[in-house]
Amino acid sequence: MTGHPFRRLVRQHVGGWQLLGFFATTLAGFAILLGAVQFYCDGRSAIEAPDSLLANDFLILSKEVREVGAGKTFFTREELDRLAEQPFVVASGEFTPARYRVSGGLSMGGLRMSTYLFFESVPDRFLDVASEAWHFEEREGRVPIILPRNYLNLYNFGFASAQGLPQLSEELVRDIPLDIEIAGRGASRRFRGQVAGFSNRLNTILVPETFIRWSNERYADRAAGDPSRVIVEVRDAAEGALHDYLARNGYLVEGDGARSGRAGAVLRLVAGAIAGIGLLITVLAFLILILSLFLVLQKNEQQLEDLLLLGYTPARVARPYQLLAAGLNLAALAGALLAVGWVRGEYLSLVTLFGDGAETTGGIWPAAIAGLGLVGLVAAVDCLMIRRRIDRLWVRG
Repeated sequence: MTGHPFRRLVRQHVGGWQLLGFFATTLAGFAILLGAVQFYCDGRSAIEAPDSLLANDFLILSKEVREVGAGKTFFTREELDRLAEQPFVVASGEFTPARYRVSGGLSMGGLRMSTYLFFESVPDRFLDVASEAWHFEEREGRVPIILPRNYLNLYNFGFASAQGLPQLSEELVRDIPLDIEIAGRGASRRFRGQVAGFSNRLNTILVPETFIRWSNERYADRAAGDPSRVIVEVRDAAEGALHDYLARNGYLVEGDGARSGRAGAVLRLVAGAIAGIGLLITVLAFLILILSLFLVLQKNEQQLEDLLLLGYTPARVARPYQLLAAGLNLAALAGALLAVGWVRGEYLSLVTLFGDGAETTGGIWPAAIAGLGLVGLVAAVDCLMIRRRIDRLWVRG
């Protein structure tokens, strides 16, 4: 029976529409904020994927060829050192070419085809293809190769379609044995080539660095020179300092690295703006609730003082208002999680656009955990402020 006077005070001065307004405002803030948290967590695997739109960007740099035989199109050691020291550079690596003649052939349906090839290598950390076959052992006589994916696309959708030839899947190309012959310094050797994967990042025919170093030592028919292309990993390809540096030194950027960097920057900005709006609405809802409860306490000031004089403790007097604030926040959290779950079902298929292999099987636990932490913080502040208000009445009484 002791709880009845407190409940009557709360019901007399806090209307249903007022509570509904608090609930709706808090629900909107929680839903937007937790939705942004959930979207980030769902896309994190894609963001961290090697070939992701939002991961660190990889740029391939070269110099412009102005005239035949004129100008220097290679990077000096001093230029490479200066590039590696720039604050926007995470890592840099050189393209190392094969300095000998390479030819490759294959046999299909009794038809023998062969052509001259070119081999290059880059440090393994810059590859976007993971393969257990990516190694070279001289005694095995096998050379793993990574091809640009657009080479296969050009064949399938350009040459094969025009000539009436069969199209090839990636799995089939991996199983086709290649005859590789390298020649230089008056010697030659044959190897068995194997396609280990297809790259979206590097537009060249790649072989392991170990093979390039081994074969250049034995078959190179010209001296090693400075690299004409370098690959650079940067944190943000849209950074202004990066573009100023490239323009100042006259470096060309191959591929869509800069474009994807700008897209990543826009996506980060949009995600941050959405989270900021949700946080702003949540803070405003919190302030409105606190101010409204303070007004209720002020209206009930005389009754509350009487209850304190009758022997009720400040904690007992403050409890109904604290429970009201906590209950509203918990109800808003439950509604927000339902909204996040529904929205998540709508956007989940779009997350894979940011990168291949995105895993989004964790449910809405990130939003639930963040929401419980947020509600705990808001409820603690609510309870503290309400208790301090009651304590002032108690001291004054």
